[in-house]
Amino acid sequence: MDALHRELGRFGSGGLPTLHHGRAWPMGATVDADGVNFAVFSAHASKVELCLFDDAGAEELQRLPLRALSGDVWHGHLAGARPGLVYGFRVHGPWRPDRGHRFNPHKVLLDPCAREIVGHFEWQPAQFGADREHPQHMDMRDNAHMALKARVVHDDYDWQGDRPPRTALADSVICELHVRGFTMQHPGVPVAQRGRYTGLGSDAAIAHLQRLGVTAVSLLPVHQFIDEERLAAQGLRNHWGYNTVGYFCPEPRYASAPGRAARDEFREMVRRLHAAGLEVLLDVVYNHTAEGDERGPTISLRGFDNASWYWLGASNKALYENWTGCGNTLDIRHPRVLQMVMDSLRYWVREMHVDGFRFDLAPVLGRGDHGFAGHAPLFQALTQDPLLAGVKLIAEPWDVGPGGYRLGEFPRGWLEWNDRFRDTTRAFWLGGHGSAEACTRGEFAQRLCASSDIFQPRRRSPGESVNFVTAHDGFTLADLVSYNGRHNELNLEHNHDGHGHNLSWNCGVEGPSADREVIARRQRLQRALLATTLLAQGTPMFAAGSELGHTQGGNNNAYCQDNPLSWIDWANADEALCDFTAHVIALRKRLLPLDSHWYTGLADARGRHDLAWLAAHGDALTPADWGQRGARVIGAAIGAPGRGSAPLLLLFNAGETDVDFTLPAGRWRALLDSAEPDGRSGWQRVGDAGFALRARSVALLIDG
Repeated sequence: MDALHRELGRFGSGGLPTLHHGRAWPMGATVDADGVNFAVFSAHASKVELCLFDDAGAEELQRLPLRALSGDVWHGHLAGARPGLVYGFRVHGPWRPDRGHRFNPHKVLLDPCAREIVGHFEWQPAQFGADREHPQHMDMRDNAHMALKARVVHDDYDWQGDRPPRTALADSVICELHVRGFTMQHPGVPVAQRGRYTGLGSDAAIAHLQRLGVTAVSLLPVHQFIDEERLAAQGLRNHWGYNTVGYFCPEPRYASAPGRAARDEFREMVRRLHAAGLEVLLDVVYNHTAEGDERGPTISLRGFDNASWYWLGASNKALYENWTGCGNTLDIRHPRVLQMVMDSLRYWVREMHVDGFRFDLAPVLGRGDHGFAGHAPLFQALTQDPLLAGVKLIAEPWDVGPGGYRLGEFPRGWLEWNDRFRDTTRAFWLGGHGSAEACTRGEFAQRLCASSDIFQPRRRSPGESVNFVTAHDGFTLADLVSYNGRHNELNLEHNHDGHGHNLSWNCGVEGPSADREVIARRQRLQRALLATTLLAQGTPMFAAGSELGHTQGGNNNAYCQDNPLSWIDWANADEALCDFTAHVIALRKRLLPLDSHWYTGLADARGRHDLAWLAAHGDALTPADWGQRGARVIGAAIGAPGRGSAPLLLLFNAGETDVDFTLPAGRWRALLDSAEPDGRSGWQRVGDAGFALRARSVALLIDG
C-alpha cells in the first residue's frame, strides 16, 4: 500500500483516483489542465481497464475500468493525473483464435499511441497470449511486472526558429544511413555522441554530408523497436530496426537516456541538420509489427483487437496473412488502423519536424479487398492532409504477397525506389562476369532516363524514380565489385538468408585482394556506378559508405550485425572516392545533365535534338544496336540539359578496352572522366579529334 499511496500523491487529492467520461479523441493519453484523457480503440472488447503503475513500471497499483464507449473507442478522463504517470491496459473479450479474437486480460498491453515506452522487452513465456505448448489455449500467467508500458508525457521544445529546407525534387540527392552505424567509429565525433542522435547532428558528421553535397539523409527506422526472439537467443541484435513497437517513440538506444532525452536529442539532431540545409527522411514500417505471427507475443495490437488490426487468414483466422515476410500484416483498410498511421505521420512532421518518409514494403499500405489500388484510403488521406501534403513520400514498391510488385503504380507525387535501375545498372557495368548478367543498351538508356517506359505512361514525373545501385539491404558498393556470392555466415542462418541474385562481380578474386590490377578495376567500377547513379535522370540515392569504400565482408543482409561489420569504417575510408563523389554531385547540381522533364528526342529549330543516342562511331544507334545484348558502349547527346544552354555529352564504356568515341561538331571539353581517381580531366578537343573513352568509365563533356 505504501507504493500506492506514493503514486496517488500525483493526483493531489489524497483519495483514490476516479475516471470520468472523458473524450473519444485524440487517441492515446492527452494531458489537459484538469488531468489526463485516455482513449483506445477496440471494436470487439467487452471491457477495457486502465492499469496504473509505479514510476519504474514494475508494480501494478490500480485498475480502473474505462466505462465510456463512443462507437469503438473506449475512453475516460483521470482527474488530477499529471505527466509522468505510467500506465497500461488490460482488455477483456473472447478468446477465439479460430475467429481471430485473442483477448487475454492476463496480459498488460502497451498503448498503440504511446509517446514514451517504459521497460525493456524480455522474451519470457508470460509475454505470450497463447500457451506456447497448446496454442489454442489462453496463457494464464500475468506479465504485469515485465510488460512494456507507456508514460504520460506533455513536453515542448524550443525549435529556435527551425525551418525545413524544402529542397526541390530536382535538386535532391539522398544519402541513406543508419543513425548508429554512421558515427560509431567516426574519430571526429565525441565518444559520448557516437552511435546517437547527437552524433549524427555533430559538427563532424554534418561536415562530411556537406562535403559530399547531399541534400537529405534517409534514416533507417528510428521508431522504437525490439530484437526478435531468435536474435536475442543467439546473442545477436536487430540492427536495422524493422520490428516496431512504438510508432510515436524515437528509439532510445540512439539516445543518452530514454524518454524525454530521446525525444529532445532527436529534435536537436533534426534542428542541426536543417540548419546545415539537410532534410531528414524516416524509413517507417507500417506494414507489420513486432508481434509476429500466431506464435508471437502479445504486446499491444493483438490484445486490443487482433481481428481489426491485422490481416487474418482467409480460410483460418487463427493464422495471419504474411505478405511482409515478418509474420503479420497490418490491415490499413480498417479506419482505426488508418487513423493510427496518419496520427503517427503527423506527429513526426508536427512535433519532430521531419521532412518525409520512406515506406517499407509500401504495397501493403494500398492493399484492399481486391489487391493493390493506387487510390487506396491511405493514399487519398495523405493527398488531402494539409500537414502531410508537402512532405516527401517514398515507396518501396514491393512486398512478398500476391501481386506485390508495384513499381510505377503509386499515386502521382510519390517517389519510388527503382530496383529496375539498380539491376540494369549493375548488369550493364558488371554483366558477363561471374554471376552477373548482361543487358541491352536499350534497357540501360531507359533506366538512365528515369525508367520512362514505366513512369511516363502513368503521367509520373522523372524525379519520382529514386535511382540507386546499393542500399542498406544487399551488398555495399565495395562488396558489389568484390564478391560473386553472399557471405552471411555470421547471421547464423547457414548462409541461406539475403539475396542470392546480386548481379555482382568480384573482378577476378573473391574478397580482399592485394593484386593491383584487381584493386584498380574495382575502384574504377565503383566510380562508374556512382557516376551513373548521380548523373541519371531521376532522384539519386546512395547508401552511406558507398563514397568511402565501406565493406561488410560480403555480408549482403547485415540486419543483425550491430558491430564493426556494419558500422562505417572511417579509419580506412577511401578519401579519393569521397572527393570523386563530391565532384560528381557538384556537377549534377550545376548542370542537371538530364532534365527533370521528359525528353522527346525531337530537334529544335537549329536541328539540335533535346536528347539523341550515339554509337562509338558517332552515328545514331540503329534498332539493331538497341537490342544487342552485351553491347557495352553508348553516348547520350543532350541538347537540352536541365541547367544551362550548352550541349552535353554523357558517355559510357562498360567494356574491357578503351574506345575512341567520335564526337559531334563542337568545342568539347571534359568535366568528368571517371577513369581518373578524382574524376577531373583537363581534356579539350583539338580539331576533330574524338574522345579516348577508357574502359569501365563514364565521361561528361560540355560544348564550349
